[in-house]
Amino acid sequence: MFGSALVPLAISPDWAAMAPALVLAAFALVLFVVDSIDPDYSNNALLAGIATLGALTATIVTGVYLVAGVGQTEGSVELFRGSLVVDGMALLFTFIFTSVATLVFVASYDYLEGQEYQAEFYSLIMLATLGMALMATANSLATVFVALELSSLPSFALVAFLKDNRGSVEAGLKYFLIGALSSAIFAYGISLVYGVTGVLSLPAVAEALSGGTELPGLLGVGVLMIAGGFAYKTASVPFHFWAPEAYEGAPAPVSAFLSSASKAAGFVVLYRVFVTAFPIADVAMAIDWVLVFQVLAVVTMTLGNFAAATQENVKRMLAYSSIGHAGYVLIGVAALTGAGNSEIVLGAGMIHMLVYGFMNTGAFLFIAMVEYWGIGRTFEDYNGLATKAPVASVAMTVFMFSLAGLPVGGGFLSKYYLFAGAVGAGVWWLALVGAINSALSLFYYSRVVKAMWIEEPNGNLDAIDRRGYPSGLYAAVVVAGVVTVLLLPAIGLFSGTAFEAAAALF
Repeated sequence: MFGSALVPLAISPDWAAMAPALVLAAFALVLFVVDSIDPDYSNNALLAGIATLGALTATIVTGVYLVAGVGQTEGSVELFRGSLVVDGMALLFTFIFTSVATLVFVASYDYLEGQEYQAEFYSLIMLATLGMALMATANSLATVFVALELSSLPSFALVAFLKDNRGSVEAGLKYFLIGALSSAIFAYGISLVYGVTGVLSLPAVAEALSGGTELPGLLGVGVLMIAGGFAYKTASVPFHFWAPEAYEGAPAPVSAFLSSASKAAGFVVLYRVFVTAFPIADVAMAIDWVLVFQVLAVVTMTLGNFAAATQENVKRMLAYSSIGHAGYVLIGVAALTGAGNSEIVLGAGMIHMLVYGFMNTGAFLFIAMVEYWGIGRTFEDYNGLATKAPVASVAMTVFMFSLAGLPVGGGFLSKYYLFAGAVGAGVWWLALVGAINSALSLFYYSRVVKAMWIEEPNGNLDAIDRRGYPSGLYAAVVVAGVVTVLLLPAIGLFSGTAFEAAAALF
């Protein structure tokens, strides 16, 4: 297990614990410099190589820190008077962000062929990943907001990257407008909490609320508005309606990045803020946020799965599917009833985001490959695809069945942990709703598998022979598929870290 290293790595000075974020920042600057030398020159191989090297280096550094127990064996590492904190949860989620970014960079080598502004594309993803890494370490409401904006602003531009595509530009505009509204709601919620407590540090907020408050109504509204800001970032109901538009209109690698890494970033901050700053026993007089998240979890997973079941566009189906998975992960906080198993269910939410990062990214990158070939976007367009791309189709089959929770990938165990944790916490009905929704999801996921392997080709697959097999996209899809399968027997490598990181928050 990552959390039980034999030889702890001594980090000195303390700022070295931020090495993954520093690596991302350094490579973002390198991309800026390369682009500034000759802005009109696009060397896709060089740019993709720099970006991939940066994300992969950050992933390796994060993995080494996890194995060595940095921020875990000897307590968390705090920086800037506690505004940033490096612990097991921060490192685990940073590992997710950088892993997803690495896959997206590899895949983008082929997807950006012939496109303009390639350096800007790689730089924006690198900066968004940096913002997510800072979100994972944010330990103050102020740093949470700044990191969230650093993650969001590049994302708006990435969605609208295809400037000649009306759907991409329209999706980017909608994403920006809804993001601006949610940021305003989030900032106002922070101001209300600050008005009640007089502090912004998450532990200090909890300390200020430990003795109760004379303004429970104001505090309740503030906490509810902060929850609304996180609902937007995680594409949870009722702030979910941007996701299908943004994911469908954006370039498929961007859709993969946002639906996996960006969603994980929202959840890591949600977990830290509500568990650390708003202990349910201390804010119960103002708001029962566990009940709020229980309602959000049920509505989000149900709406997402039912909407996905009605789609004919594969990319849009996956967009609604990602909303459904947000509902599953919300169980991580919805089951914090105080009846026990808190660290189990919260850690299960972290594990599911890890597995989801690979299987969902791989599924969207498979769609990117189909877009590269120009085959089409509906289920019918996927008919007979396995006859031309059998290896990639096997990987897509793994993604679909693992997302549904079948025992072909890590998605089976991560859902099992979530549902078992909910039952142990006394909210068995959450697990029941989740299981029913998982059964429903098998219907629309299997439609993709059926189209690829059973249906006869409808004559649109000749484009594969004309365009050939994109090496970067193919490699990214296969790697994501292999990791998804390996996470089924090897989930224990991460589960120890996840459960220990969750326990450290309480």
